[in-house]
Amino acid sequence: MIVSSAVAAFVPMFIYLLLIWRFDQYNREPFILIIRNYLWGALGAVFFALLGSYILSFFVSIFVHNKESLTRIETIIIAPFVEETTKGIFLFFTISSRKFDNMTDGIVYGGAIGLGFGMTENFLYFIANTGSLNIWMMMVVIRTLFTAVMHCVSTATLGAFLGYAKFKSIYYKLTFPFLGLASAIFIHFAWNLMISFEKTEPLGFLFMLITILIFIVVFSISVSNDKSTIYHELLEEANNGIIPMNHVPILNSSKRNNFGWIDEKIRKVYIQAATTLAFRKMQLRNTKGYNRIYYENDVLHYRNYIQALLAGIK
Repeated sequence: MIVSSAVAAFVPMFIYLLLIWRFDQYNREPFILIIRNYLWGALGAVFFALLGSYILSFFVSIFVHNKESLTRIETIIIAPFVEETTKGIFLFFTISSRKFDNMTDGIVYGGAIGLGFGMTENFLYFIANTGSLNIWMMMVVIRTLFTAVMHCVSTATLGAFLGYAKFKSIYYKLTFPFLGLASAIFIHFAWNLMISFEKTEPLGFLFMLITILIFIVVFSISVSNDKSTIYHELLEEANNGIIPMNHVPILNSSKRNNFGWIDEKIRKVYIQAATTLAFRKMQLRNTKGYNRIYYENDVLHYRNYIQALLAGIK
């Protein structure tokens, strides 16, 4: 059952990971960076969550002696706070990268961390319930479809707040991380609270279904905003003669994956360069201080690179 538990824990989470990564269709992040965040969730976040939960539970046990009450406090209060903090802390390192672009990146990286955490937690629960096949199968279904997805959605929510705030004013930079973490903790808290009592279990499943739906809608809006950013930024480049005007509606749509609209030898690198140029321009417009030098140089680099690519096929 250990092998079965490992497979049941890993395969669904990795499929979810691929789906989230692929859904970011206009500015997909390097998969190696997605894996790095996934592994933090699976290893680092789990380790520190166990450590933090043990410490907090020890202090709470000094005042709460009833075992059942202590277990509920650990599940409903301690776990959401500690786990969302340990999962989310790595996001602060991720978004510090100058190549981190926007809210979509935050959702993808946060979701990857949550899925990694869900994978390891699922495995631990699965191997702890191997005594009964029926209980084990029920555990696999519930945790795969709901609990692990909750970890994904909650940390992705924090990532969305961080990504949105990165290129905003200092007000957003100071307040949105706390709002994002509070939202992640609330999602986790509400799920754990509702499924802890038999009478509220149906509400817990309904809550998660609504939360997942909201997550999908927000993710879709964020990806749509990426599409709009690419169009408007590259439209300016077309007006300045950097790229052909007829390429603009192609580069911000699924048509860019089609053959024939440009020399196939450069199509993929051209798409990547044009997309990166669009986001660097947006970042430059919303950045102050030392980082402006980096984005200014990157914008100039990609303009020159694109011109050289297009000149090579004439």
